[in-house]
Amino acid sequence: MEKWNIRKNKMLPVIFALAWPTMLEQFLQTAVQYIDTAMVGSLGTQATAAVGSTSTVNWLIGSTVSAIGVGLLAFISQSFGAGNRERAKRASGQAVLVVLAVGISFTIVIAAINKQVPVWMQVDEGIRDMAARYFLILYAPMLFRTANIIFGTVLRSVGDTKTPMRVGVVMNIINTVLNFLFIYPTRVAVIAGISITLPGAGFGIEGAALASAIAYTYGGIAITVKLWKHADISPKGQSFKPDKTILIPCVRVAFPNMCQRFATSLGYVVFASMINSLGETSAAAHTIANTVESGFYIPGWGMQTAAATLAGNALGAKDGKKLRDLERAIIPLETGLMTVCGALLFAFAPQLMTLFSRDAEVIRLGSTVLRMVAISEPFYGIPIVLEGMMQGVGKTVAPFIFSVIGMWGVRIIGTFICTQLLGMGLIAAWACMIAHNVLLFVLFAVYFARGKWKQLVVFLLFVTSWQQA
Repeated sequence: MEKWNIRKNKMLPVIFALAWPTMLEQFLQTAVQYIDTAMVGSLGTQATAAVGSTSTVNWLIGSTVSAIGVGLLAFISQSFGAGNRERAKRASGQAVLVVLAVGISFTIVIAAINKQVPVWMQVDEGIRDMAARYFLILYAPMLFRTANIIFGTVLRSVGDTKTPMRVGVVMNIINTVLNFLFIYPTRVAVIAGISITLPGAGFGIEGAALASAIAYTYGGIAITVKLWKHADISPKGQSFKPDKTILIPCVRVAFPNMCQRFATSLGYVVFASMINSLGETSAAAHTIANTVESGFYIPGWGMQTAAATLAGNALGAKDGKKLRDLERAIIPLETGLMTVCGALLFAFAPQLMTLFSRDAEVIRLGSTVLRMVAISEPFYGIPIVLEGMMQGVGKTVAPFIFSVIGMWGVRIIGTFICTQLLGMGLIAAWACMIAHNVLLFVLFAVYFARGKWKQLVVFLLFVTSWQQA
């Protein structure tokens, strides 16, 4: 036990060193999302519903791009762990090719479907045009958004989580400042008894979309420059022609993860469309509660980044002890952090809802569902880090299967029965969502304890012992 504690104490600083920049980056992104929601919320329930109506499609697009990055993350982190820096740089060159192909393709698709998205999402006819304009402006710079996501993943795969964080900080500042300038018209504010004229374009929710689009454009350019100058993983001088020896292993990892995220995000789209059909109040409460809840997942996503990178490094180095030490350190740590987050969310749900809406019914409904989901936070935190470790070692098939079962077998079918057949409301829909999260916990925990992951750890321990002998 004493030996394990020593190894655990050595692992924890490494985990925190990788996790805290991602946590800070996520925190700042969430803070800006809070500000965006509050600003748009001040325009009225219709504006909030219009923005929220396309948010799940945003997740669908963003998560699909992120899934592609997972294949590169596994390949590069394992190459680094094995000490093969040249192979990692070649993969970085292939990442440039991927960004161009994916970014341009998504731009074409978004331009073609932007008017149909609000229709698919069952948005009230009175706000469909507003929602379509918001969606198109937000995703016009898709090439830069793709660069920001994939190049950020490439940097994190070699342990550089600070550079994406710094770029993210500037992006958030740009977004916040431009929100103030673009959303509201020119107005007079009284501060400490002094009247100050604040300039504004008065674009409304289109202004919020434009601010985000400009911020993402900056982020894509900045992260590309940082990657190009990076000492360890710069693609400079590498071939940008398709390399099957790199792309095929990346695709093998990325494809199941892409299918998982696509199926999950498509489930979110269907889930949100059923909630939108419940009316503006439920749609607004759902949108705000989702925004609030996202801030309490920050420790989970930070730990997932650390888990993926360290697990990939351990596999590349064929170091079974490092992999097992990571497992034993990060799971209790994640459970503790998510328990604290759940408790805070439960305690302050009403106060958080009042930050974004003045509608008493929206606040009441949102507070109820937030307190419901707060209880499930620890259960959801464990699958997050387990999935991160699996991504790092290239095991993405099982998470895909689990996610499809949970999303479509529990959340979607359950919500359809409750809301469309039985006439129940938002509370029943979120109960189905919580059941989905708990099922994921059970499936990942059982797989982790008895499945192929454990066999992989045993194999690596054998290899490590043999090499030491």
